[in-house]
Amino acid sequence: MTGPRLVLATHNQGKLRELRELLRGQVPGLDVDVDVVDAGALGAPDVKETGVTFAENSRLKASEVARFTGVLAIADDSGLAVDVLGGAPGIFSARWAGTHGDDAANLSLLLSQLADIDAAHRGARFVCAAALASPDGVLDVVEEGTLEGTLLTAPRGDGGFGYDPILAPLGLAKSCAELTGEEKNAISHRGNAFRALLPHIVEALARQ
Repeated sequence: MTGPRLVLATHNQGKLRELRELLRGQVPGLDVDVDVVDAGALGAPDVKETGVTFAENSRLKASEVARFTGVLAIADDSGLAVDVLGGAPGIFSARWAGTHGDDAANLSLLLSQLADIDAAHRGARFVCAAALASPDGVLDVVEEGTLEGTLLTAPRGDGGFGYDPILAPLGLAKSCAELTGEEKNAISHRGNAFRALLPHIVEALARQ
């Protein structure tokens, strides 16, 4: 098969790097740096997240990008769920401050909202739903993963993206943004969801 074999329905290069690392060495003959691309590489448009759950949004994005590109597609929808906020920001995590993808503004707003919350009540988790879809619509699988942690009072670290600088995984003294890529992938919500999806990906690629 010529051309990309798998497309990640995002324009986020951080997510693409994570997926490539998870897939590296998993499929014989798969060159992850060439065969696994993001939606922008194939001219796919952004898909509006009109679902009301992470699973609905990931399935919507994967199916639409698969149909548009004619390539097996993966999508994820993920966010931060804060206990004292009743699970918010949730599906609105990327636009919590009003502008999609403004990480600094999102972090600043969330920290100000939690300024008076004691450490004992700053429990939160990253949640991810990852979907795999085929262009013909026959394949439609969703898996979920979480990463439990505690919210810090100020950002720490310059790795990762999104809310990584303010979530410290349970049992660790580092924020997610202070972890190496390998450390983060081993425990992350996205890593857990993609690992659950991996057998389906490997099987689908093997049939190509």
